[in-house]
Amino acid sequence: MGTSKKAGASQQYDRHPFQSSIEELVSQLGGVDVDQGLRPNQISELRSKYGENKLEGEGGVKWYAVLFKQISNAMVLVLLLALALSFGVSDYVEGGVITAVVVSNVLIGFYQEFQAEKKMDSLRALSSPTATVLRSGNLDSIPSAEVVPGDVIVIKTGDTIPADLRIFECMNLECDEKILTGEAIPVAKVHDADFSSTNELECGVGDRINMAYSSSTVTKGRGRGICVFTGMHTEIGRIAQSMQGTKRKENRSMSRKKHGTLQPAKGAALRTWDAIGKFLGLTHGTPLQIKLSKLAYTLFGCAILLAIIVFGVHKFDVTSEVAIYAISTGIAIIPESLIAVLTITFVTGMTQMRKRRVLTRKLSALEALGGITNICSDKTGTLTQGLMTVRKAWVPGVGIVGISNSEDPSNPKQGEITIGPAKSKAEMESEKQAREEHFDTLRSGAALKFDLPSKHPKSEKDVKNTATFEDKLPEGTTEFTGLTPPLEALVQTAALCNLATVRHNEQEGNWQTTGDPTEVALQVFAYRFDKGKKTLEKDDGWSQISEYPFDSTVKRMSVVYKSPNDGELVVFTKGAVERILDLCDDVGVDGERKQMTDAVKESIYEQMTLLADQGLRVLALATKTWPGQFEDNTPRDKVESNLTLLGLTGLYDPPRLETKDAVRECTNAGIKVHMLTGDHPGTATAIGKEVGIIPRDFSTLSKEVAESLVKTAAEFDAMSDEQIDAMPELPLVIARCAPHTKTRMIDALHRRKAYAAMTGDGVNDGPSLQAADVGIAMGMAGSDVAKGASDIVLTDDNFASIVNAIEEGRRMFDNIQKFVLHLLTSNVGEVVLLVLGLAFKDKDGYSVFPLSPLQILWINMVTSGPPAFGLGLEKAVFNIMQRPPHDTKKGVFSWQIITDMIVYGILMGSLCLLTFVIVVYGVGDGNLGHECNRTYSPDCNLVFRARAAVFAELTWLILISAWEIKSIRRSMFRLDPHSTSKFPLFKDLYGNKFLFYAVAVGAVIVFPCVYIPGFNDKVFKQKPITWEWALSIGAVIVFVAGMELWKFTKRKTGWFAMDEADPNPNKKGGLLDLKQGFFSFARTLSRTTSMGKANTRESNASSPA
Repeated sequence: MGTSKKAGASQQYDRHPFQSSIEELVSQLGGVDVDQGLRPNQISELRSKYGENKLEGEGGVKWYAVLFKQISNAMVLVLLLALALSFGVSDYVEGGVITAVVVSNVLIGFYQEFQAEKKMDSLRALSSPTATVLRSGNLDSIPSAEVVPGDVIVIKTGDTIPADLRIFECMNLECDEKILTGEAIPVAKVHDADFSSTNELECGVGDRINMAYSSSTVTKGRGRGICVFTGMHTEIGRIAQSMQGTKRKENRSMSRKKHGTLQPAKGAALRTWDAIGKFLGLTHGTPLQIKLSKLAYTLFGCAILLAIIVFGVHKFDVTSEVAIYAISTGIAIIPESLIAVLTITFVTGMTQMRKRRVLTRKLSALEALGGITNICSDKTGTLTQGLMTVRKAWVPGVGIVGISNSEDPSNPKQGEITIGPAKSKAEMESEKQAREEHFDTLRSGAALKFDLPSKHPKSEKDVKNTATFEDKLPEGTTEFTGLTPPLEALVQTAALCNLATVRHNEQEGNWQTTGDPTEVALQVFAYRFDKGKKTLEKDDGWSQISEYPFDSTVKRMSVVYKSPNDGELVVFTKGAVERILDLCDDVGVDGERKQMTDAVKESIYEQMTLLADQGLRVLALATKTWPGQFEDNTPRDKVESNLTLLGLTGLYDPPRLETKDAVRECTNAGIKVHMLTGDHPGTATAIGKEVGIIPRDFSTLSKEVAESLVKTAAEFDAMSDEQIDAMPELPLVIARCAPHTKTRMIDALHRRKAYAAMTGDGVNDGPSLQAADVGIAMGMAGSDVAKGASDIVLTDDNFASIVNAIEEGRRMFDNIQKFVLHLLTSNVGEVVLLVLGLAFKDKDGYSVFPLSPLQILWINMVTSGPPAFGLGLEKAVFNIMQRPPHDTKKGVFSWQIITDMIVYGILMGSLCLLTFVIVVYGVGDGNLGHECNRTYSPDCNLVFRARAAVFAELTWLILISAWEIKSIRRSMFRLDPHSTSKFPLFKDLYGNKFLFYAVAVGAVIVFPCVYIPGFNDKVFKQKPITWEWALSIGAVIVFVAGMELWKFTKRKTGWFAMDEADPNPNKKGGLLDLKQGFFSFARTLSRTTSMGKANTRESNASSPA
């Protein structure tokens, strides 16, 4: 009996579905109608019986796992230690406050991360595999998890099969089942294969050719099947069930027999480290999370070291006074709000990404996007519109039929039709030379009006007034006056040998099309001459007799039609030029037939090459009259023979209007764009020139560089790794690209230390997407395999959205740097203050701390937290896409950040220490009292006033530093260099409203903390102050002046300017050097023969951050 067991209802059949007929299965599944699918009442019943179609362990985020993670981070652990010490020395007020801080910190972090994880789950669901099901007679796309046994599933090339299916209908269906069988060759499916007499155990999974299995992929064809097993009942589910709990990392075995006598100890040690690393977050999480976890434990170690220093100063006489001071220093070095702020920033970043049509599937992608140096992009639908249009047609004896001034590929009424003479190769070479002389002002030969300079469309008047060299009609070209017989035959073939539909929607006032983009383009072409398929069939009386669908193995399609005039049968064929020419005996010229000699064929190939070199995809159209009656089982090769060639059509997929701007933005951002496409080299080159990936003219380049820019996959794959590495520059355009070529390209980029993103949409793109640092799948045209292997998904399949994502990634990286600098600066300042404060000893010889433990907690949590989050919300700086990508190895902690943290921290701590000294020793008599760390007494008045002054001053310094850190290099008083205002300070600061009010409210809250009785002396160990406010205000002025002076010094000396943009685009070398940039200006290219090695970057002291 075919069965699969798990908790709950099992899915059982009298025998395995592959042995059963469709009729038997339908009966056992409750009478499913394979033509209508399940009814709503059946669906709900089956779902309640069998549950969701997913593997165990695929459930959503667990709240207790997130809570445990929050408790087990270093920030909380050090507070728990401080809490234990506080209660240990009977300081219950401080212990109670620390308890409240720990609970609030954990709860805030838990809530934010739980919400982030849930949002990640929802975003994954948006890009998760879907299934096309037939229910109640209608086709519908549903999440794979909602599939139930009995569902009729429709599958096609590129789909991931959602469940185990019994196939009952298929055409050329092949599935990649190596995930189950390990066999790399796809399995051809046969829906009517009979296994009724076969033993289940004697027929392996790979031999059951009437079954399709969950998680396998459709590599070819289409089909329909009945869902028979779901979830853990599927073959992949059984494998998952057998593997649960058995997977372990290498060298974790405890077997002495297999691995030697020391293995148990080694295995136990590694297992223990794995458990500790996971608990502490050192081995699990995104790269940034792991880095911050390591930072946290480093700071935790520093806290222990500082505590030891405190004990050492007191000769290890650890009394309650000494212990409390040690607690204070330990608390001071830990940025308690860092993890919470980081989580909130990630949540905000994900939301912003989604608004910009980018879905984040992996949190690590948010960190990686800002460091991308190279983008390997597909062409069709990403750089281009994915909508084909016929731009030119070559008709023997007639010439070149051209379509121009058409912006909507679906509208046959838009544009102009011209007819001109066909040109020879020599004539085209002469024109090419003319183009080279004027390449600064030329457009691509195929582009015409489609080659817009930016995403802002021009008016018709503007276009005519700015016509370029190639916009001018070739000599001898005339406007279209009417159909000639040869052209009519070509148009007729384009319309009838076609499955696409074109119709005008009267209500919406636009043209709507359905079908394959190539066929849509040919149908629209026919409609331009009022010879669409609908007109020919309904009005003229043509009737279809037979169809031979397009087959990728023969690269052509044919139909047989009955003529309305004399009833004769006519064959119409279209397909790849080389395949069609081999089947033609003659060529139609001016109503006569000319024999297909080698010379004629050579001239046709020359016309094909000329069209392809203009970026056009070339198809051939042919016809013949069928003699006598047509039998239904007539072989294809008999139908597609002895044809007459009618002509060639050149189709064009125009670039998206925003692509050119996006590529230019990548240029300015130091990102190289590589186009990897399956198209003809001429098509790829033309599009590459048009969107700015490669220069329009190669004559100014060295021979080595020029030859490296454009390659075919065959040329690239034929090279060894050593030869590829020796190239002066990796190809920017690879034509006829295969999936393994993309993977080699990524490997080559990695050997050059590049950080690469790869786009993909096909079944075979999974390996290259996984090999890339950031895999980008297409949300509209992408297969489930591509989406599953990707890090982010573009909901609009638009290249410009990749640039938007990179900009958002850079903004997040900048902001993380800013709030990390802000938080750690305050920690350094506190540590400087407290360590040097060890010198202040009371009458009993115990150190009197300038800040109480609760003041430190208040500053780290309440004062620093909101401004840090506000810095995480900062808008992108004006030049964020005009500078090189950041170093992914250094990450957040660049030398500039580390140096700034130390400089600002020392300045902050020194000013606070100076204020304490002035209050106690300068104005006061130096009396540090007795037990002033614990309680207030008149003897402690001076210490409590000094502590209040330091608390107010440190609070304001931290708050004002948040405004200063809005830019790491630019002055706070002119954050926007493009501002025309003489005093833009308020406008700049108020631009981030959250940060503005966080600073303003934080500054005001100081007053109740200082003046509320009981709260000030019992909790914060301070007393109201008067004249001391002047010291705090003066310190703020000095601190701002110090930060401004440091920034000014960095700008003037060029210190740490290597990651900044050059704001002067007119300086030699352009915005960026050739190491980061590429080929927007051909003149720039001529200055180097090795883009991969040249480095003309110049530090600029005034460059902004």
